Amino acid sequence: MQTEARVGVVVDGGCAGGGGGTKRTFSSSVHGGASASTIDGGARNKFLPQKQQHHQQHQHQQHISTVSQLLAGGIAGAVGKTCTAPLARLTILFQVQGMHTDVANLNKASIWREASRIVREEGFRAFWKGNLVTIVHRLPYSSISFYAYERYKNSLQSIPGLERHRENVTSDLFVRLVGGGLAGITAASLTYPLDLVRTRLAAQTHEVYYRGISHTLRTICKEEGCLGLYKGLGATLLGVGPSIAISFAVYETLRSYWQSKRQQDSTVLVSLACGSLSGIASSTATFPLDLVRRRMQLEGAGGRARVYKTGLFGTFGQIFRGEGLRGLYRGILPEYYKVVPSVGIVFMTYETMKILLSETQVSD
Repeated sequence: MQTEARVGVVVDGGCAGGGGGTKRTFSSSVHGGASASTIDGGARNKFLPQKQQHHQQHQHQQHISTVSQLLAGGIAGAVGKTCTAPLARLTILFQVQGMHTDVANLNKASIWREASRIVREEGFRAFWKGNLVTIVHRLPYSSISFYAYERYKNSLQSIPGLERHRENVTSDLFVRLVGGGLAGITAASLTYPLDLVRTRLAAQTHEVYYRGISHTLRTICKEEGCLGLYKGLGATLLGVGPSIAISFAVYETLRSYWQSKRQQDSTVLVSLACGSLSGIASSTATFPLDLVRRRMQLEGAGGRARVYKTGLFGTFGQIFRGEGLRGLYRGILPEYYKVVPSVGIVFMTYETMKILLSETQVSD
């Protein structure tokens, strides 16, 4: 399995696999220069056996790769979520409409009317209600997602059958889809309680029942038990796998095609455009599951009675029977408005951070 000598920073979207073994590991350049490990290790490793030099350099770069990917992924997620927090809250508020209100009495969804109500009744800062927990959740979630994706993709590419067909479009798409799905499931499972807390805080309007992250965690554990922190996990795992799989697959496929046709275009521009399109694709495909997840997360919130008592698929059916197909896509418009800049910003920030971290490592 080939590891590119870019100081652990994979500018083309991942630790690209390819034949050639370790003898090609340190032949790549970092933005036109020699690899950091080759520069730093020259004098010290002069008299070491060649195999040992390669082993030490590989260990050093693997360490840098881990730190760089975790840091870049975490910062990218936090920046993207903060920039689009107002639209994210509007999406949640629209998604839970009809949960405790008669659908027939609901007004036609209006982003401008709901936004005006928030400013008038709660103040402008209320658009970022729950954003602190979003950042606390997104930092580890994005870090794990990006890092796990690179690791899963490398592992899949080393499978004998796939290794021989690395340049095949079908096998490449398979690796991206499966790697992205596994990465999403891993990240969501490890950080789920914070996602639930964020939903509870963002869904509050007039009556404030939960006060901050720690108070919400304590209240849920006290009133609903520790398992209450994992309400809606099934819907989350069912949706996050396909969502991230589609997002990564569409992003990398579009970017590879774009760069093959227009190599002179800015990396930032390509990342922003392809990231936005990948976000639209994944959101459209998985939005109904996201809506079901939100509603299950709010079951029993604030001492209210339970609405859905039949599990994931029963909840899905109940919403469809009561609100129709439109009900499953309630809030999709602000989601589209959010996802275009959000996913674009995440991928753009991720690529930019990798380049900055690469240059920092080279200068050191």
